[in-house]
Amino acid sequence: MSNNGYADLHTLQEQIDVLKQQLAQAQKLTALGELVSTTTHEFNNVLMTIINYAKMGMRHKDAATREKSFEKILAASNRAAKITNTVLGLARNRSAGQEPTDLRQLVEDTLILLEREMNKYRITVDKNLQPVPEALVNGNQIQQVLLNLLINARQAMPGGGRLMIKLLYDAENDTIDLVIRDTGCGMPPEVLPKIFDSFFTTKKGPDASGKGGTGLGLSLCREIIEAHRGRIRVDSTVGKGTAFTLKLPAAKKRPPIAAPISLPAGLCTPPPVPT
Repeated sequence: MSNNGYADLHTLQEQIDVLKQQLAQAQKLTALGELVSTTTHEFNNVLMTIINYAKMGMRHKDAATREKSFEKILAASNRAAKITNTVLGLARNRSAGQEPTDLRQLVEDTLILLEREMNKYRITVDKNLQPVPEALVNGNQIQQVLLNLLINARQAMPGGGRLMIKLLYDAENDTIDLVIRDTGCGMPPEVLPKIFDSFFTTKKGPDASGKGGTGLGLSLCREIIEAHRGRIRVDSTVGKGTAFTLKLPAAKKRPPIAAPISLPAGLCTPPPVPT
């Protein structure tokens, strides 16, 4: 092969890398777009709560009613702030690289975005989020994977069901394990080996909610997890449900910096040598 041939291959690989980055960004925007309708409805509900209690406080002059109105308005406003902060966190680039990340907070933030949808489709969410070390991850990418898995789980339970999210620390492997389990339709054994293949899908189009997936296929989910030096595993039984397990590396703790020793007055200089 000529030198030009090697240069062409190098250029082609660069083009592929650029296209992958553009695809990842497009899929991120698709995931964000899928959530706009849900979060807009939820935000509108919060605004109606604020408006109604503001009107009640204006109509009634007694202190008890006004205090109750202010409490409800404050609670609704705090919820509105959580929703907007979570959406903004998903929209902005936290960091281009991997950094120590609190996965418990990441899970909680993601569930805020999907709370209304889970309630609408009668999905009960059970959380078992144990205190764990921070994980060394790219927060945006892991949140995209999490959104994809949670929406897939919801779609696997069209008649309602239970979604279980578990977070624990595997000390032996020094990984943070995130388990997402549903009580949905499950997948047959012949399908399981294919679910991480590119372009493979078990979906026939948008469901009753008008949604397909998030645009982030399981093949790219696996690619993201493996790029974090992690692993993704699936277990599924027809009629019983599916469980995905993400194993992500724990962030290494930095050794503490020793504080300078301060000497008592009079010990800063050596005593004079006797003559």
